[in-house]
Amino acid sequence: MKNIIALNHVSLLVKDTARALEFYQGLLGLELDESRPQMTFPGAWLVVGAAQIHLLEISLAATQAELPEHGGRDRHVALDVVDLGAIEVALEAADIPYTPSRSGRRALFCRDPDGNAVELVERVTA
Repeated sequence: MKNIIALNHVSLLVKDTARALEFYQGLLGLELDESRPQMTFPGAWLVVGAAQIHLLEISLAATQAELPEHGGRDRHVALDVVDLGAIEVALEAADIPYTPSRSGRRALFCRDPDGNAVELVERVTA
């Protein structure tokens, strides 16, 4: 029997929820889910299709220097996009470095302000 049927959410650690929201909501255009209950720490929930990204604000010990240069060699969240070119333009305008997927797929990797790796994969829709 197939028991696991869908991705529910991915949690990412952030130092500053407002700064993280500038990236995920402002730059990538994800919708804020206002139903997040009151918790003992700051954070936010973002809608990604039927799933979510949970931003959890904590003090981070890791530094950017400790992370692999290419996000494909690191833990990451992968998001399907319709227009990868538009994402590239937005990342360049925001001066956020990115690298193309090394697999040859129409995809790229970047990092959010806290160093979490994000893969953006272009999906052709019929």
